[in-house]
This record gives sequence, C-alpha cells and structure tokens, in this order.
Amino acid sequence: MSAAGDRLQDTARKAALALPDVSHGRPFTPGLDVYKVADKVFLIVTDDPDEQIITLKCEPEHARALERGYASITPGRYLDKRHWISLGPGRDITKRLINDVVEHSYDLVVDGLPKSRRPPRAPGPDTAAR
Repeated sequence: MSAAGDRLQDTARKAALALPDVSHGRPFTPGLDVYKVADKVFLIVTDDPDEQIITLKCEPEHARALERGYASITPGRYLDKRHWISLGPGRDITKRLINDVVEHSYDLVVDGLPKSRRPPRAPGPDTAAR
C-alpha cells in the first residue's frame, strides 16, 4: 500500500513514538512536529497541508541510494542535505519503507550518543536466549 501525505506522516509519527525514550514537540515553529531521542532530532514532520513531508537523518551513502531509487525522496529540506532526506507522498512510498527510514534515523542518532545516554534496547530474537 502506498502512502498519501497524511498516511505518510501518521505512519512516521507512530513509528517514532513506538521507539524507546522518544520525545516530541514543536521547538522551532508551530508547523514542524519534531521527534527526538536524548534531545537529538531524528524526525521532523511538516504540518503544512500543501507540503506533506517528513525529514529524517540518514547515512549519506544510503541517502543517495534512496534518492536514486524513489522519486519522492529528496535531500533533506532546510537541513544538511548530505545527512538528511525528505520523503513526500508517492506511489512507491510504503508503510514498511517509512518504518524502516524512521528506525534507521533513530538508530543513527542513538549510535552517536555516549553509551551512558543511550536508551535501553528491547532484547531481539538473537539476544533473548542469552
């Protein structure tokens, strides 16, 4: 199923809030819904109905590959275009893709934090048996 603008944004919001220790607010302007982990931004949802996009942190090589593969993915709007991408609605933007890029962005931010500030991770299937 492809994501229209409102579904794109709702899916991204839900994916972000399902991750550990996520906070959100509107620190920059009322039209930008900002999601953070340990006070570091990993997702921005634009509330402008004429520009229904999400902007996320992304590893540069992965970002370029996504931009080449999806017409609705562009360098991050208003941010460092090397480390951020923006997703707009499109036929090729699926719920799974949105969840994947939100989790990738979150993981990039968490991995850059000192270990003492990283949120606890839920045990995965490979660590549950240990």
